[in-house]
Amino acid sequence: MTETLLLHIDGKDVTAENCATFELRNPATGELLHDVAHGTIGDVDAGVHAARTAFDDRRWRGQRARDRARVLNRAAALLADRIDDYARLETIQIGRPIREMRAQLRRLPEWLEYFAAVAATSEGTAPDFGPGHLNVVRRVPLGVAGLITPWNHPLLITMKKVSAALAAGNSMVIKPSELGPAVPLALASLLEEAGVPPGVVNVVTGLGSTTGRALSEHRGVDKLDFTGGTETGRVIAASGGQALIPVTAELGGKAPVIILDDADLDEAVAGALFAAFVATGQTCVQGARVLVHESLHNAFVERFAERTRSLRLGDPMDPSTQVGPLVSEAQRSKTVAAVERARAQGARIVCGGRVPSGEAHGQGWFYEPTVVSGVTPNHDLWAEEVFGPVTLVRPFRDDDEAVGQANDSPFGLAASVWTQDVSRALRITDRLDIGIVWVNDHHRIDPASPWGGFKESGIGSENGLEAFRAYTHQQSVVINTRREPFDWFATTDELRYS
Repeated sequence: MTETLLLHIDGKDVTAENCATFELRNPATGELLHDVAHGTIGDVDAGVHAARTAFDDRRWRGQRARDRARVLNRAAALLADRIDDYARLETIQIGRPIREMRAQLRRLPEWLEYFAAVAATSEGTAPDFGPGHLNVVRRVPLGVAGLITPWNHPLLITMKKVSAALAAGNSMVIKPSELGPAVPLALASLLEEAGVPPGVVNVVTGLGSTTGRALSEHRGVDKLDFTGGTETGRVIAASGGQALIPVTAELGGKAPVIILDDADLDEAVAGALFAAFVATGQTCVQGARVLVHESLHNAFVERFAERTRSLRLGDPMDPSTQVGPLVSEAQRSKTVAAVERARAQGARIVCGGRVPSGEAHGQGWFYEPTVVSGVTPNHDLWAEEVFGPVTLVRPFRDDDEAVGQANDSPFGLAASVWTQDVSRALRITDRLDIGIVWVNDHHRIDPASPWGGFKESGIGSENGLEAFRAYTHQQSVVINTRREPFDWFATTDELRYS
């Protein structure tokens, strides 16, 4: 019998208010994995109430920062012991190859460790306020955070938000993607096992249009933190604006991979291949536009297409599989439509561009890794975020044209520059309207390194000190240290007022 994944509210696993569920299926086989509780507005309200109660009675925020840090470090140790189990859960629910998920999840204890260290070493300030006064500025937690997380990196992105929020002393309600709820639910139980009090971390599963909307519009939430599509991000940011609460939003991307004329061709091909097709292209920093100096363009396209054709599609639980299925039928349909529009608009499909056949791909949502050439800025594919295994290759004449093409996008999340001249790479980076730039690398992340974009790629930043600070208020305490009394209305003398 299929196990039902329940809501996690106030330390207990509970059914949805109306007992409604939805199905979670394996994208590689179509097999039913779980029925999942579909949280209602009432369930979201219960989760927010539990988080608010936990915040108000200070069961977590009232602990010393170093004590919270000890709990987060215990959680990191527990997580390290369960990586293989969680990687398997991630793979069967979203279809990413097991080799990728193991590599990614092995890094995740570092987020808990990093933000534990940030919390334990965070210090206030004492600005010079002038004679007779002492000004102490300290950071205090915001309250209840509403975290809405995506399916493409279910645990990684949840961890980026949860670790910073907990380190700062907040309580929270998490609404994971309906396509990837299993591991975020497991994380809530792990955190409580490590010592986070019940009620601090609550998980309400459900669809974005119902449960996610209810959380984003709930007036009991003090911050919204969202990762997902840009249009949904606009709606959530508007909800935050109505409530006058802070919003962090990591949204879409159309990352350029800029290959200069002095780049090592084999390294650039390998780098672009990883950028374009890791996670089956379902990442916000996917190398979706490969921009190649015209002197290397033809040779690059030939080698890049050869390497792309050799990628092994198959069972994501097989460690030799290099590309798994897309996460859902809808995501594959979107990918197919994007490629067909590019073809109709005059682009050339260099390789891929079709749904594979054969028993090896069963009922899964597979699509061949695809390279497209002949795309111009007038084509939909130039600006549209596909979120699938599709990339385009376009030549440029010189550095000025490369920068112009890279910046010609509504998004500004990430880019990479490939060259043997680091000084040249830095000159180009300085001109890019993009939040994250890698040089001779792509899609690298660390808990200490800020992660956020420009333009329509989002608001605010994950990771690093700014992420911790974004989960706090500054409270300024001004103390009068004078012995003599102050009575403004008892005199007409000139007194220091402000």
